[in-house]
Amino acid sequence: MEAKSIAPDEAVRRARCVLFAYHEMGHACMESMLAMGAPVVALFTHEDDPNEEIWWHSCAELARRQSIPVHTPERIGEEWIARIESMRPAAIYSFYYRHLLPEAVLKLAPLGAYNLHGSLLPAYRGRAPVNWMLVNGEREAGVTLHQMVARADAGDIIAQRAVPIEDSDTALTLYRKLVPLGASLIRDFHPLVAAGRAPRRAQDLSKGSYYGRRRPEDGRIDFRWPARRIFNLVRAVTHPYPGAFCYAGGRKLFVWRASIGEESGERAPAGTILGETAEGGVEVAAGEGTLIITRVQFEGEAEGAAREFLAAGGKGPRAIV
Repeated sequence: MEAKSIAPDEAVRRARCVLFAYHEMGHACMESMLAMGAPVVALFTHEDDPNEEIWWHSCAELARRQSIPVHTPERIGEEWIARIESMRPAAIYSFYYRHLLPEAVLKLAPLGAYNLHGSLLPAYRGRAPVNWMLVNGEREAGVTLHQMVARADAGDIIAQRAVPIEDSDTALTLYRKLVPLGASLIRDFHPLVAAGRAPRRAQDLSKGSYYGRRRPEDGRIDFRWPARRIFNLVRAVTHPYPGAFCYAGGRKLFVWRASIGEESGERAPAGTILGETAEGGVEVAAGEGTLIITRVQFEGEAEGAAREFLAAGGKGPRAIV
C-alpha cells in the first residue's frame, strides 16, 4: 500500500482496520478510531463471562451501533485467518483482547499489527499489569502502543504515556487513569501508522519483566508481611476483582478496604486485633507496622464495616490469620 506520500487524514480514511478489542480500554480506543473516521471493517471481541463483575462499556454494542460486523470466536484458526484476509485489513489493532493473535494474522496487515498494553514496556509484560504494579508497590504506571510479534508484548514500541500511582489508587482507579492515556495514543499515533510514518524503537527485554495471570488464591494475606505490602495487595485486588482474604475464627474473610496505621514497629504478634478505630475500622498488627482494616466480608455474607465483624464489643475474634 503506497501510504508515505498521503496526508495523515487521508491515510486514516483509506486504511481499513480490523480491531480485536474488549473491556473499557478497548471501548475507549475504538471510540478514538471511529471519531477520526478510520474505516473499521470488523470487530473481534469476547462474550461477557456471567461469573465476572462487568463494569465496563461494551465494544460489541458500540460496533453494532455503527453497523460494524462483530465476531466472538473462541479461537482464531485457519478458517478465521482466511476470513480476516478477505477483509483486506491495512492495519490490525488489539485493545485489551484477551488472546494472543496468531502470527499468521499479524502478517495480514501491510501497515502492521499493533497492541495497546497497560504498562510501560518492557516492564510488566504479560497479564494483569495494573494489579501486579500495585501488588509490587510501583509509583508509576502507563500505557504502551507497540507492534505485535509472535512473542507477547515484545514488539517495537511506537509510543508511551505515564501517570503517577498514588496511595489512594486501587486497581480500578488506576485502570481508569490509564484508559484516557491509551485512547490518546491511538488518537495521536494511528494517523502516523496509517501514513506509514509511525516512530518505533526496539525493546530491551532484558531490562523488563513478565507476569502471568493472577489467580484468586494469590489474594491470600500473610500478616507476617509489612503493613505496606498487605495494603498494596488489598488495593490491587479489591472490587471489582476477587479480593484479598484471610481467616478469622476459622472462616474465610475478604478484606475490601484497608490503610496503613503504622509503617514500622512491632506492637504485637502478627494478626492480633489491637482495637477499634474511627470510621468502623479495626487496627491489626502486621509483621512490621499496623494495618487499619475498614471494609470486610465473611464468605457468603454481606459486606460491612470491619468492627461489626471483628470487634463486636470484644466478642469477635482476637486475631486473624
